[in-house]
Amino acid sequence: MISKNEVKYIRSLGQQKGTTDNQSFLVEGAKIVIEMMLTCPSHIEKIYATLPFIESNLNLIRGISVVEVDQSMLTRLSQMHAPNQALAVMKKFIFTLPDYNSKEWILLLDGIQDPGNMGTIIREADWFGVNHILCTNDCVDPYNRKAVQASMGSLSRVGVHKVELTDWIQYYKGPVLGTTLDGQYINNYPFPSYGIIVIGREGSGIRPETQNFITQTISIPSFGQAESLNAAIATGIVLWEIRR
Repeated sequence: MISKNEVKYIRSLGQQKGTTDNQSFLVEGAKIVIEMMLTCPSHIEKIYATLPFIESNLNLIRGISVVEVDQSMLTRLSQMHAPNQALAVMKKFIFTLPDYNSKEWILLLDGIQDPGNMGTIIREADWFGVNHILCTNDCVDPYNRKAVQASMGSLSRVGVHKVELTDWIQYYKGPVLGTTLDGQYINNYPFPSYGIIVIGREGSGIRPETQNFITQTISIPSFGQAESLNAAIATGIVLWEIRR
């Protein structure tokens, strides 16, 4: 039996205030819950799942607290219109900030507001082997439920850090590359072996105070009439070019 307070707590984790005030967050859907059981079972506080899900994943749930619920209760707990078999309450991941002298690629997100973009960028970073993402304090919460869904488990492998920009980047020793509409085309740019890639806010781009730290602007060539690219799509193209 799940108490009213437990229902209230779980639902609060799907809201902005809930993820900010607590050291836990919510993961929803069979696929991503299985991913978390495979990659970071120690971070799972409790799983709420239907009987078919439990029976199909008995080998994965050993040692994990699991509560069987019917579809009606899962719907009460969930933030989704059509919840899929399971949700998990998880502890937030703790990563150490990269060193100022780091010799790896780092993403810096300057005011990214869309949770779908945030989650997709986290997933792209994981795909292209980028271990750290720095976020200005006004970025959307990476534990926003839509960001968590879009990241598809990559939050467990990529360190996402909220930082006071000037307190961190002023000490950074490497190149800082800013994505703009008028920079050097990435297909002609000789990328260094490491550095920071700055991705600007949807619609307005990189802020002037952030531009002060940029050592080189880069741009994705356009072959049509679109005004700009989605922030997550641009990130993926730049990371591919770096790795290529």
